[in-house]
Amino acid sequence: MPDLDVLAPPAHVRAADFGHFLVLIDYRTGHVQGLLPAAATRFRDAARNGTAHPLAGPLANQLLAAGLLAPVPAATSWPVITATTRAASWGSTEHPAGTVRPAPIPAGSLLAAAGALAAVAAVKAAGEHSTSMLRVVRAVERATSTCRRPATPDQAKAAVLAVRAAGWYSPARTACLEESAAAVLLLAARRLSVTWCHGIAADPVRLHAWVQTEDGTPVAELPSTLAYTPVLTLGARHHC
Repeated sequence: MPDLDVLAPPAHVRAADFGHFLVLIDYRTGHVQGLLPAAATRFRDAARNGTAHPLAGPLANQLLAAGLLAPVPAATSWPVITATTRAASWGSTEHPAGTVRPAPIPAGSLLAAAGALAAVAAVKAAGEHSTSMLRVVRAVERATSTCRRPATPDQAKAAVLAVRAAGWYSPARTACLEESAAAVLLLAARRLSVTWCHGIAADPVRLHAWVQTEDGTPVAELPSTLAYTPVLTLGARHHC
């Protein structure tokens, strides 16, 4: 049995608490683990006390084996994000990615967006499949670190729509993760910043990635995006 006093979720693992259950997201591997009410209560107790003792037994071993717990130098409380619970959508209000043909985009913008999508695809392919999520996150972090001023709402929207149009022709997987990361890279090429968000919603549990302007407004997203609680956000505030 591992020493439960010196275990905690690694920095790349985030916990989102919906009250009736809890979800752990590993941003290194993309693994998502749901904890039902009894296990969620034990995890909350562990997080509050900064020790894995409330998880002792098969649950601690399972989380440790999955990389959702790991040794730490000293016991401290674990961060847990309080997630928003809204009415169930059952997928009926999600963005119809890949099902509606985008409006025409100028050729130059389309080519630049295709290059950004190709860069994201290359990042995902440049190593083990199990760590592709981590590589995308790091690419977004590096891109946002080069930005010098915030994108205007119009600039951000133009980038997102250009990426979606390019994605219509892409042979590679182009969903919200790839679209949002490519939009960040496309804007970063002009030293323009947006905030990249990855969030979670419940009933059913679903994940979504998007970009938003500095005032927190999602860019070119349906109102249903507001149902998602951001779990990971990248992109510091910049001033002209």
